[in-house]
Formats: sequence, structure tokens, C-alpha cells
Amino acid sequence: QIGLGYAGLRDLPPPAEAATLTVRDVDTAFESMGALSGQGSQARRRELVHRLFGAATVDEQRMLGGLVTGELRQGAQAGLLADAIAVAALVPAGTIRRALLLAGDLKLVAVAALLGGAPALAEFALTVGRPIAPMLAQSAADVGTALAATGVPAAVDDKLDGVRIQVHREGETVAVFSRSLDDLTGRMPEVVQQVLRLPVARVVLDGEALAVGPDGRPMPFQDTASRSMRRESGSLRAYFFDALHVDGSDLIDEPGAVRWAALDEVVPEEMRVRRVMVSGEAEAEAAFQASLSAGHEGVVVKAAEAAYDVGRRGSAWVKVKPRHTLDLVVLAVEWGHGRRTGKLSNLHLGARDPRGGGFVMLGKTFKGLTDQMLAWQTEKLLSLAVERGDWVVKVRPELVVEVAFDGVQRSTRYPGGVALRFARVLRYREDKPASEADTIDAVLALL
Repeated sequence: QIGLGYAGLRDLPPPAEAATLTVRDVDTAFESMGALSGQGSQARRRELVHRLFGAATVDEQRMLGGLVTGELRQGAQAGLLADAIAVAALVPAGTIRRALLLAGDLKLVAVAALLGGAPALAEFALTVGRPIAPMLAQSAADVGTALAATGVPAAVDDKLDGVRIQVHREGETVAVFSRSLDDLTGRMPEVVQQVLRLPVARVVLDGEALAVGPDGRPMPFQDTASRSMRRESGSLRAYFFDALHVDGSDLIDEPGAVRWAALDEVVPEEMRVRRVMVSGEAEAEAAFQASLSAGHEGVVVKAAEAAYDVGRRGSAWVKVKPRHTLDLVVLAVEWGHGRRTGKLSNLHLGARDPRGGGFVMLGKTFKGLTDQMLAWQTEKLLSLAVERGDWVVKVRPELVVEVAFDGVQRSTRYPGGVALRFARVLRYREDKPASEADTIDAVLALL
């Protein structure tokens, strides 16, 4: 959170010839950018950006740009780093993950592990008012696969398409934190009031904030996200699915069933995520279909005996969402970088316009592409090229690709006013002409 994004990377200075930057130089530069505020901060941030990127080589500029924009896919997620720290510090990985859960800061945990070992890590404790890293879920294609991972009995929770929140209450003081542990308290006064009405003095709850329409059904994620940033139409409500602390009792090491029982005691049903306990696939499938009918994006299947964990996406929580697919047309493609240098990678996707003719762009994706697909599409798309730039190659709109995605959202970035969420390539449809691709009307219907 340093106030720098795509716009701040325009008109960068030419790259340096020799590599001189150190990790410390980069960390110091980013920290300085993040500390800026008030009048003149934008100009000062620009100076720091130019100084940093001017000292970077071509490859270093590319990596720094990826770090800033969130497009650097190097695989170093929190779970992997936690395991690495455990090996380096000669302590069990579970000890690192528990400390990370309680500290919410990988750097603090790394320092404690490397300098103090297990005794230093044992000093981390849940503190009401200080956010902790949330437990995450892995994905499965269907509820049967999810149950195979969690075992039975299991809980099947509605998966709300809202903003993940962690709420801490100490007496009359309430704090609301995001999934990334940012403070959202001032942006969610309704959530604060809901929690203040609970019959409890000290509590830490895990849940979702969701914008709900007049009909009581959930509104699209964009409405929830914008509502959490500023006041807009639509009521923002809190729905909780876990209790981590209740009136002096830490619950993170307790089985899910114990935590959920504590949740039921202090949080009324209308403030809880709908949960169905199941012992088989038929019951889980029924709960899944009921969740979709209620307007939610799927379910999370949860092991009843699992403790609250962090770091890797383990098998204790497994999310299941319906998979939407569309047959779209490739309009252009971008040259890749890193290990994809020399290959055409990021696809520009379009839906057919049945009225005006042509195609309407919906977004881009490079996900789901295997090395074999990259090689094939590079040769194929170059044969369809009508304009070859240094970065983007425009092609004749002839190649159809089947794309899976999680949903559709409104977007002012693309001509159709919509964009696909988490789009990834499944396969190419050489058997299908572009005239039979899905239409923009079909995409708008999903919205």
C-alpha cells in the first residue's frame, strides 16, 4: 500500500546499463513512497519512482513494475515463505504458521524465528484489537471432491461474494479489518453498530461484509466494494462464520465445531452465514444448489474437527463455485515476458456483437495456458496478424477460445461495460467459426 499503480509507471526513465540496485535499496524506496502524504506528495512520489527505476536495468524495471502492479507471478506466497522460514530457523512449520496467524506479519515472525527460535515464537498470542492473518480455502470442482478432502461430518457454508472482514470488540470499542489486515472501521459504521449490539464484552469474529438490496438478495461484489470505500445506496451488513475469541477464551486451536458453537451463542442467526451440517454428498449438493438459488457465488465446505489455520490453502476449508464458460474470439495478444519471452501470451478476448457486427472486448487473460498451448498460439496468431507492435499484436478475429470464469462484473475499462472475473483458457475451438462465438448479450445476461 504505497500509493503507486499503473498510472505512476508512465513515462519511466530509460533503464540503467549495469545492475547496482540491492534489495535494501528497493525496500527503502518503496517504504519512502508509502510514507508520503499531503500536498506535494504526488510529485515527490514521482521523483522517487524515477530515481528507483532509473537505477534499474531492463530486467529489474520489469520485475519492479510487476511488483507494483501485482502482476509478478513468482509463487512466493505466504505459505511457501512460512515453510522456508521454518527450515531456516530449524523449527516446525506448524509453529511458524501459528505465529504468523497471531502476528499477522511475516517479517515479525521471520525475525523472531531466526533470532529467538521456538521460545520467541511461543510469545505470540491473540490480542483483541490486533488483526491476525485469516484462514483460507482451497478450491474444488464439485462438492464431492471437497468432501473427500474435509471428511465428514462437515459444514457447508454459503460463500458470500462480499468483503472479508475480521471484527475485534473490546468493550465499546470495535475495529474492523480487511483480509489484508487494513483498518476498515471508519468505512463500515453499520458493521460497528451491529457488533456493538452483541451480548459480549470481548470478541474476535471472522466473516463477510455484504451489500444487500431492497429485496434482501446480495448485490454484486462491485457494489459491496464501492460501499466499503464510501457511502452509496445499498445496506452493508455483516455476516459471520467463525469465532476466534469470546470473552477471554481463545478459540483458534479448538475444532471448528467448538468455534461454531461459540459463534451461535453470541451472534444471532440473522448475522450468521447460513451453515448446513452434512454427512454425505447428496446433502452437500442440496446445500450448494440452495446457496446458488439465494444469489451467492457457491459454498465453502469445512472440516468440523479442524483448528483455525493460516498460510497454505489446506484441505480443512474447500470452496466450490459453479464454472461458467464462454466461447470468445481472440482480438489481439501481447508478447510475454520472463519465461514467456518470445511467446505470444496475454489474450485480448471479445464477444460477438449480433447487432452492430464485429466483436466487443471483455478483457485479457494469460491464465490456463500450458507451454504447449503457448507455442501453438504464438505460431497460429502470428499467421493471423494484421498489425505487429513491440508489445501488442492485433489479429484477424477468427480464432475461437473456450474460456472459464467465475462471474461477470461491470467495468468502464472495456467497451461492453462488463468484464470477466478470473478468466482462464480451457481450450481452443478450431472447429468453431467466429460467427458462432458467444454474444455480448449472453455475457450481459450473466451480469
